[in-house]
Amino acid sequence: MASFEESLKQLESIVAKLERGDLPLEESVQLFEEGIKLSEACKNDLESAEGKVQMLLKQKDGSRKPVPFSTGKDE
Repeated sequence: MASFEESLKQLESIVAKLERGDLPLEESVQLFEEGIKLSEACKNDLESAEGKVQMLLKQKDGSRKPVPFSTGKDE
């Protein structure tokens, strides 16, 4: 299985190819399908990492309970 970084690099390559707009329809659809799969794999990897980070964050009382992950943006 590819690492997150490898999957992301492949996804970026696919996006660049599709953005050029010079591919035959069949190849574009095939690349799009591959891109969707890579996108899902990256999303799953990120969600897994987020879960691990949440478990490691300490509560104010020193306990290690899951806490909401903050992106730093106003939600």
